[in-house]
Amino acid sequence: MMLYPAVDLKNGKCVRLLQGRFDAVTEYGDDPVAMARKWAALGAEALHVVDLDGARSGVAGNREIIKAMAAAVDIPVQTGGGIRTPADVEELFSAGLAKVILGTSAVKNRIMVKEMLERHGSRIVIGIDAKDGFVSVDGWENGSGLEAVAFAREMAGLGAKTVIYTDIATDGTLAGPNLTAMRVMIEQSGMEVIASGGVGSVADLLALKEIGAAGAITGKAIYTGAIDLAEALAVLRD
Repeated sequence: MMLYPAVDLKNGKCVRLLQGRFDAVTEYGDDPVAMARKWAALGAEALHVVDLDGARSGVAGNREIIKAMAAAVDIPVQTGGGIRTPADVEELFSAGLAKVILGTSAVKNRIMVKEMLERHGSRIVIGIDAKDGFVSVDGWENGSGLEAVAFAREMAGLGAKTVIYTDIATDGTLAGPNLTAMRVMIEQSGMEVIASGGVGSVADLLALKEIGAAGAITGKAIYTGAIDLAEALAVLRD
C-alpha cells in the first residue's frame, strides 16, 4: 500500500482543515517546497498536493507553488483542486506533475473527464469527497446529490482506474478512518481506492491495508507527530 503525505495549500501556506471547514484552519508551514523536500527526504515515495483555494473558487490559487514542488523532488507528485478545464490538466502535466485529480470537474463535466481519461489514462485520478455517503463539490462546500459508490462506478465505466475517497466527517480528526465506507468503496467501485480522512496512527494505516486500500493519505498525523513518517513507511514495507 502506497502512503502519500498530504500538503494542502491555502494562501501559499501548508495547512490542514478540520472536516473540510474553511473556518477551521491550522497552519503548519509557510514554505510548501521545503515541506515537499522534507517528506521526500524521509522516504516518501509520492506526494499528494491540494490547492484548497482552487478547490473552493474553481480558479487556481497555488499552481505556481505546486509546479515548484513537483520540480523540487524526485518522486511523483499528484495534485487536485481548481482543475476545471482540459487546459488546466495539460498545464500541470507539462509542468511535471505525475497525476492530476479531478473532483468537482468530474461531477460537473463528464465529457471532459472522458476526454482526459482517453488522452492520459491512469494519470487521471478521480477525487470523491463524501459526506454521509454523498459526493460534495466546490471545496466540500456544496452537495451534488450523487451517491458516492454509484458515482465511482460511473467513473470506472468511463475508464478511470483510481479513486481518492475522502470521508469528510473524519478528515483532520485523527480519530481513525471510516473503515466501513472505505471497504464498501473498495469492494464495489471497480477501481483502486486511495483512502483519505481520519488516519491518526500506524494501526489505522494497517487497517486500511488489511481491507484492500491501494493507498492512504495522511496529513495532520505526520505534521503533529502522531505518525512518524519514516517508521510508517518501514512498517508498510514489511
